[in-house]
Amino acid sequence: MRLTLAYQPPYDWNAMLGFLAARAVVGMETVVDGVYSRSIGLPGVQGTVSVWAGVGDALEVELDCPDPAVVPEIIQRLRRMFDLDTDLALMHRHLANDPLLAPLIAERPGLRVPGAWDGLELAFRAVLGQQITVVAAIRLAGKLLAQYGAPLRSRVPGLTHVFPEAGVLATADLAALGMPKSRGRTLSGLAQALLDDPLLFEPGRAGGVARLLALHGIGEWTAQYIALRQLRDMDGFPHGDVGLLRSLEVLEGVRPAARELADRAEAWRPFRGYAAQVLWTSLSRAD
Repeated sequence: MRLTLAYQPPYDWNAMLGFLAARAVVGMETVVDGVYSRSIGLPGVQGTVSVWAGVGDALEVELDCPDPAVVPEIIQRLRRMFDLDTDLALMHRHLANDPLLAPLIAERPGLRVPGAWDGLELAFRAVLGQQITVVAAIRLAGKLLAQYGAPLRSRVPGLTHVFPEAGVLATADLAALGMPKSRGRTLSGLAQALLDDPLLFEPGRAGGVARLLALHGIGEWTAQYIALRQLRDMDGFPHGDVGLLRSLEVLEGVRPAARELADRAEAWRPFRGYAAQVLWTSLSRAD
């Protein structure tokens, strides 16, 4: 099935694709010739989606899914994942008042905040990434997928498994994959929390960060990161993030303390998350 997802320009597809490519989990995601593909899972349904830049102001999607009844849910998730409904002009007008952000926004006016296909998957990625590199976290995610993911018959080369369901992960010995036992307990606890509260990762639900912080092993950075990319809170801001602190150091010559960055970011409300994406992207270009 072919779908077209329109957006209000501008849209920096190369930045979005680069972000996804750097974090693609083997067996679940591929990026080939400008096309992002991934396996998808909904209750009782498995499939794949492939997304690429279309002609005009739209993304094109090739969907392989046996149940047409779930197509509206898939479209909604894809629109969030690729940040297609953001009012960039509104955020630009607000954030460009900061002389640090103004030239960065002008350089990449179509920059978006990458979302996530699934809340539990994104939360697992965030926890796996605590205190290790992106590459190491993606390697661990691949091991988890191969061990506990559901096998998938796919016509897209490289897509072999669907991310594991919460019921499987809640009882799995995840530390056996090669991580601290405390982190394994945090991951299993996340899966159990979702079983207890199926709306735990629901975008737009009030009090999302507080619910996440109440969970074992979930600190401020992880909660804010999940809020930004899954709950779609454009004010989500992990002020202690090493990348954000480093970006200020590169741009201004002085590395701020986390508290100083948090204070400065108050002027960016209610779009601190977009400011974070601008700063992260500037750092990747500097490197």
